[in-house]
Amino acid sequence: MDEEYDVVVLGTGLKECILSGLLSVDGLKVLHMDRNDYYGGESTSLNLNQLWKRFRGDDTPPEQLGASRDYNVDMIPKFMMANGALVRVLIHTDVTKYLNFKAVDGSYVYNKGKIYKVPATDVEALKSPLMGLFEKRRARKFFIYVQDYEENDPKSHEGLDLIKVTAREVISKYGLDDDTVDFIGHALALHKDDSYLDQPAMDFVKRVKLYAESLARFQGGSPYIYPLYGLGELPQAFARLSAVYGGTYMLSKPECKVEFDSDGKAFGVTSEGETAKCKKVVCDPSYLPNKVKKVGKVARAICIMSHPIPNTHDAHSVQIILPQKQLGQTDNPEVELKPGIELLGPVDEILFDTYDRYEPTNQSVVDNCFVSTSYDPTTHFESTVKDVISMYSQITGKTLDLTVDLSAASAAAEE
Repeated sequence: MDEEYDVVVLGTGLKECILSGLLSVDGLKVLHMDRNDYYGGESTSLNLNQLWKRFRGDDTPPEQLGASRDYNVDMIPKFMMANGALVRVLIHTDVTKYLNFKAVDGSYVYNKGKIYKVPATDVEALKSPLMGLFEKRRARKFFIYVQDYEENDPKSHEGLDLIKVTAREVISKYGLDDDTVDFIGHALALHKDDSYLDQPAMDFVKRVKLYAESLARFQGGSPYIYPLYGLGELPQAFARLSAVYGGTYMLSKPECKVEFDSDGKAFGVTSEGETAKCKKVVCDPSYLPNKVKKVGKVARAICIMSHPIPNTHDAHSVQIILPQKQLGQTDNPEVELKPGIELLGPVDEILFDTYDRYEPTNQSVVDNCFVSTSYDPTTHFESTVKDVISMYSQITGKTLDLTVDLSAASAAAEE
């Protein structure tokens, strides 16, 4: 370990593994360490025994739940948009060859106590019970506008400059009512709250467009795909990429102390009495707690069930979005999660998890440390990859080109 590296990466979460893969492909000498004896960091997938050990303090789950190895329970559950940024990174790096994907069966939205399939095209909008007849026509016009919108073609803009007008103004042009706005904003554009309404509409329109394009990619009932054996596969696949390009991996490395010189610049990482010298350190917030600030909390419930979710046409895999304003906010995560849990029908076992979210506060140009942001509560990987791309640019001074032939992912997708 007493060698000099271009970059030492600490933590094998998905963000760190994508970065070590990309940096190794770029020809940098990378050492990647983790204090845990498994890959994935915060974004790991656990089998049943590991899950029980983490949440119940023992590793003997009830026998009726079946074999431990049949479970891959994601600690940061997210889907991949079929046309989204993570798929582009997978194709760009050729990591698709290490993975198999499954198309997710359905996407649903909660409205006034019931759940409905999310309409995402003009044809589906006309059939949806979410809207009355006249509202369907208005929504169809909006969907056609989004589908036809091209940033570089002014004729498709219908007189709207999406960098100047807000999402609220675009919506009012089409006369959409509040319930429709609720499902488009939260179940299609996948915004976490309603603050997007008063921001420039470009991001909102691009998100709805991404949803519709992702839906068209595989002939499934949703725009999402998912690794067949759980999200824990993703960090490992990027770790393999890094290793192919000469990256070195070490798990079960205690402490991993970042060393700083008198100017406050990181110059290496020490573990078990050995120091690996490096020019830059990349890590998750847990390795440099004095260089991050707490920005929020995420609460999750992990429910184990022995039946499909009611009212989803017995789908094996679904997402159900509960728009924020249909729910109250409290300081009690179990109360906030209750409306979602009630949609599931009988639950055999339930495990609650809350964790703090952190963002870096340091200046990487000053200290050579590049710290990722904690995983947010979104149900897909767009914000995760945005953070990775931004960190890649800061580390290398280059822009990651993700213009790829998306059809390369189709071969890997399983129905």
